[in-house]
Amino acid sequence: MTAILDDAARARLVDRFGPQVGPWCDALPALVARLTERWGLTVVEARPGNTGRTLMCRGTEGESRVLKLCPDQEVTAGEATALLTWAGLSRVVQVLDADLEEGAVLLEGLEPGTQLAGRGADVPWTEVGDLLAQLHSVPLPRVQFPSLATRVGQMFELAERRLRGSAAESRLPLDLLHHARARAEDLATGGPVALLHGDLHPGNVLDAGPARGTVAIDPRPCLGDPAFDAVDWALLPMVAGGTLDDGVTKLPGLDADRVRAWCAALAPLVAMAPLRAGRSTPFTDALLEMAR
Repeated sequence: MTAILDDAARARLVDRFGPQVGPWCDALPALVARLTERWGLTVVEARPGNTGRTLMCRGTEGESRVLKLCPDQEVTAGEATALLTWAGLSRVVQVLDADLEEGAVLLEGLEPGTQLAGRGADVPWTEVGDLLAQLHSVPLPRVQFPSLATRVGQMFELAERRLRGSAAESRLPLDLLHHARARAEDLATGGPVALLHGDLHPGNVLDAGPARGTVAIDPRPCLGDPAFDAVDWALLPMVAGGTLDDGVTKLPGLDADRVRAWCAALAPLVAMAPLRAGRSTPFTDALLEMAR
């Protein structure tokens, strides 16, 4: 029997939402039982997530399905609405059904569904460029999404909360984080405007097999500068000792100067996770130097 929510997964949700998420966690098994019965699903595996729970399922005919659950209805509504705006795009996962009051979205399954994370710069760059182009090609929706400035503020507020008292604080002082936030907020108020994925790192892009290629999942949508979505990709060559320009040149079709500026502004956020875990590397050193 698959554990719907183990202690480690619960701890991640408390880290993200605070202790008030406890009642939602307690009620999660009953919620999953209701939804799997309604949609004819069998849970195969539960996967970790920082904003909810992702359950890999099979449908009544054995087809692959993904059930996503989140305690924040606003997050669920934003994700579902953005994915429906991108409906029909090959590089974006497709919505099959949703219950926004329950904080639930039912998605198609992707096979093999492996993340591009951990591959460094060995990613299918042409497909990544096509993914970015598809995401930003849709007309601006009439539905109101948060601004990029709002998204940036949320990211830095969460980062500051996580930084205080952590192992990262000795390497990443608060004044550097505040400086980076000011740069990011300034960037967020300018540039072209498109519907953004908002969290397009390699862990949120999956390999959907030779026929489909790379596919984006888990958006945190907002409206703003398309260069923002390119940051994690432009930084990839630096992991193996390359330069920022090595990454920027692999992403044609975007404003290269704005991609570089966003990389510098968000560098402390990229460095924070490994630094919190006590992992200082040449890559994190380069990110901190970039932030300075």
